[in-house]
Amino acid sequence: MTYEETLAYVNKHGWSKTNFGLSRTRELLAALGDPQKKLRFVHVAGTNGKGSTCAMLAAVLQSAGYRTGLYTSPFIQDFRERMQVNGTPVSKDQFADIAARMIRAAEQMEEHPTHFEMVTAVAMEYFFEQGCEIVVLEVGMGGEFDSTNVIDAPEVAVITNIGLDHTEYLGDTVEKIAATKGGIIKTGCACVCYDGDPGAVSVIRSICKDHGVPCVIPQSDTILPLASSLDGQLFSYKGREYFLKLLGAHQLSNAAVVLEIIELLRSRRYRIPDEAIAQGLRAVKWPARFEVLRREPLFLLDGGHNPQCAAALAGCLDEYLPGTKVTFLMGMLADKDYVSVMDTVAPYAQRFICIRPDSPRALAPEELAALARARGIPAKAYEDTAEAVRICKDEVSGPVVAFGSLYAAGTIRTLMGFASGE
Repeated sequence: MTYEETLAYVNKHGWSKTNFGLSRTRELLAALGDPQKKLRFVHVAGTNGKGSTCAMLAAVLQSAGYRTGLYTSPFIQDFRERMQVNGTPVSKDQFADIAARMIRAAEQMEEHPTHFEMVTAVAMEYFFEQGCEIVVLEVGMGGEFDSTNVIDAPEVAVITNIGLDHTEYLGDTVEKIAATKGGIIKTGCACVCYDGDPGAVSVIRSICKDHGVPCVIPQSDTILPLASSLDGQLFSYKGREYFLKLLGAHQLSNAAVVLEIIELLRSRRYRIPDEAIAQGLRAVKWPARFEVLRREPLFLLDGGHNPQCAAALAGCLDEYLPGTKVTFLMGMLADKDYVSVMDTVAPYAQRFICIRPDSPRALAPEELAALARARGIPAKAYEDTAEAVRICKDEVSGPVVAFGSLYAAGTIRTLMGFASGE
């Protein structure tokens, strides 16, 4: 089978909304020889900041000389971004070869595996075949019943910032969501937890205590911002200075989580020099996170899609564009809390240009535009994203902030002339 054929096969299978669990993933991986049992992991769950945290950690581990796998979702522009080794995505031939073997196994199963289960199985085999010394593994959704949780105890289980998202599946309080995400914590690992919602942190502490797992929580008052611009930010943590290209105060909190993960890995005899930490943080790139796509006039892209992300975006606008009204190029999914998101960003808006993200769950652009108008802000709706981006590029003189969904971010990056990985 070709890459295109195997990808089409995987994409035609959805994910199970009723039958959660790990049995299908375990059966599929067993048919592939259980590659996950021959790998070491840092396992990362949370609501916001998972991708940025994973990218920073992978960059540091690579700088330290480790052959590092990185598994993330969703992708921005190219499906192959989801599984990388030392920053290079899986090749089409490699994916097709492993996927063909996986598909043969899937076809023999009584209950067919889902999209994410199949992709996870391919990734595990790929990382094994590539000789990865450590894999930074991002949870897809939740934690306890996520396909990635088929692994044994990781080196470190990481819980990033927790908020209300996917409430229909994970629970309607941060405590319930934290309990689900804390399902990745296993006896024998260590844990780092983002210093976020007190209720969520309390749940994670309790889970760690039950499993005899040490729990490290970076304290926000130990992060000292030193200088910041659209080129990046200089900060210190526990007396050491670092430069990070990723923007926003929330990224400094994510970086503190990464620094604590590194200390725990060092305690487990991983050799990670101080120079590798500084080099990795300085080099890391992660698209669609308050990313500068153009300077003059300014065009920013952020994939944030829930109230916590909107608050982080508002903080970035206060820091980098104080007092400036912007044009929002905005599209959201209908199952997100788009009303709260609109309320958060509306005070910063000169106008809204509303689009439809590339998802069957997308909110109609006109419905989003109507919300803006109801708040007294000019807004237009476009079904053609290319036309909306052209207007923002050619006809808007002030800053543009594209925002609201990672499912729109890839299209916008492509239309702005960026290739995957740039």
